[in-house]
Amino acid sequence: MTEREAARGPEQRKQDTLDRLEKDEDLWVATASADGVPCLVPLSFVWDRGTLLMATRRTNPTAVNLTPSGQARATIGHTRDVVLIEGTAEVVEGADLPAGSVDAFVEKLHWDLRGRSAWVYLRLTPYVVKAWREVNELAERELMRDGAWLV
Repeated sequence: MTEREAARGPEQRKQDTLDRLEKDEDLWVATASADGVPCLVPLSFVWDRGTLLMATRRTNPTAVNLTPSGQARATIGHTRDVVLIEGTAEVVEGADLPAGSVDAFVEKLHWDLRGRSAWVYLRLTPYVVKAWREVNELAERELMRDGAWLV
């Protein structure tokens, strides 16, 4: 039988989530086209100004899919330690991104998109954040609702 860790309290789960948002580099992003065709891709990210900042080619389905509804989901971690983020995403041209955001992206990911017009940034503003490890954390997994932290 597998021994499971004790459930973390909401405050610890929030802190662990914020730590992952600062330190992790990759996540999975899910979008859907206007006619409902799903798209799930891995992207690198920066936690910037309370949002997820990512980049992709402007012609990739992930960027194109944001136009119809702007809705997206992102997950960080594996199935036994997951952070699920639901939010509204937008395509942001590099010239429209604040310099501090560009600098944070380059500093963390060592990837500079300045002057690369085929690429755009995606900014996902969370309205729901959930985090859990095992079934013992499912009851209190919601950490953010309607864009406001609950803890």
